[in-house]
Amino acid sequence: MFLDRAKIWVRAGDGGDGAATFRREAHVPRGGPDGGDGGRGGSVYMRVDPGQTTLADFRFKHHFKAPAGGKGSGSKRHGKAGGDLELAVPPGTGVIDETSGDLLADLVATGQRVMIARGGRGGLGNVHFATATHRTPLHAQKGEPAEERWIRLELRLIADVGLVGLPNAGKSTLLAALTAATPKIAPYPFTTLEPNLGILDLEAIDPTDPRRPTIADVPGLIEGASSGAGLGHAFLRHVERTRVLVHVVDIAARDPEADHAIIRDELRLHDPRLLEKPFLVVANKTDLTDAADNLKAFLAARRREGLAAVAVSALTGKGLPELIGALGRLLPDAAAMAEPPEPTGVVVHRFETTSEGFAVEREGEAFRVRGKRIERLAAQTDFGNDESAERFQRDLVRWGIERELRRAGVEPGDMVRIGAVELEWGAEPWA
Repeated sequence: MFLDRAKIWVRAGDGGDGAATFRREAHVPRGGPDGGDGGRGGSVYMRVDPGQTTLADFRFKHHFKAPAGGKGSGSKRHGKAGGDLELAVPPGTGVIDETSGDLLADLVATGQRVMIARGGRGGLGNVHFATATHRTPLHAQKGEPAEERWIRLELRLIADVGLVGLPNAGKSTLLAALTAATPKIAPYPFTTLEPNLGILDLEAIDPTDPRRPTIADVPGLIEGASSGAGLGHAFLRHVERTRVLVHVVDIAARDPEADHAIIRDELRLHDPRLLEKPFLVVANKTDLTDAADNLKAFLAARRREGLAAVAVSALTGKGLPELIGALGRLLPDAAAMAEPPEPTGVVVHRFETTSEGFAVEREGEAFRVRGKRIERLAAQTDFGNDESAERFQRDLVRWGIERELRRAGVEPGDMVRIGAVELEWGAEPWA
């Protein structure tokens, strides 16, 4: 089954908690703190695997989680780091945040790798919080919670040549004639229900030509496909990355000219840039009796439009050498073919305005403090530990957050939310 869309949930590993321990050895009075740090949690990555052509790995499994970091322990022993989790995807996979709709990455190049969920940092052990005036800190940080998100994966095939046309135009027969592909072929519309790929070995025809272009047979389009009609609309995006578009027309049909116009219109409505690609029109089924009456006028109309056109019979092989020659002229040289077609893969990096700063806003009857730094600190604070809670309160004052909350109108008894933490505002420290 060809799977080109998937929705998955990913979660990185939480950071391990730091330890609040003290050195306990005979003849070593007042040994001091020796709590080790927690290990970082594993992150989740997407990596391009050129051996894959579909998202079939995500058909039945939709939840993926990286291991957490280990807890710190005494004698300054650090927790073990969680191993990273890599998910392999085929070239041409777009990674989209399901909640925001933002594109996180467009993975095209072989081996390209992107982090989609960052593992939490390990908490610091109490050895880091000893000072000249406070030599026995009970405070140690909890591990940082990991990132989690729902991800939408959308595959757009990376092929050098895309075959488009109405149902039963003979695209699958043509693919089988040009390559070693074996798509299902039958004399009725919508035989092809999913894209098929084949490789045209130009070196077998011309020993001096090392190019081996990939050809994609896209399921038949119908009028209205760009708006969601028929079977082909779900696959229109698969022709976006092709270098050359080959429009296959049944020249023995009742009105080949109208058929040609339908596909041109659907491509233009989906993305006008598709018509700017190198374009080749193939008048197929010249072996049928009705073809001769239509062929001359059809080819003349394409010449007037400035479109390259060839006449073939995919069934008998007539005209295939001319078609292969035309494709060879439209495709780039071997060096350019070694690079992925445009657009090249990208990884989107977004600047977070509250990564170091903060913002205070109303959230119903409560107050919300936003900011990556303060949210991380709240998540790593053990509010059951009086020393840790007091330290958090001092940081609120030092960073100006307490002043901003008072300016926003917070009063004793109000709820203040920082990340996933809910705290009740008291007259003095947190109640």
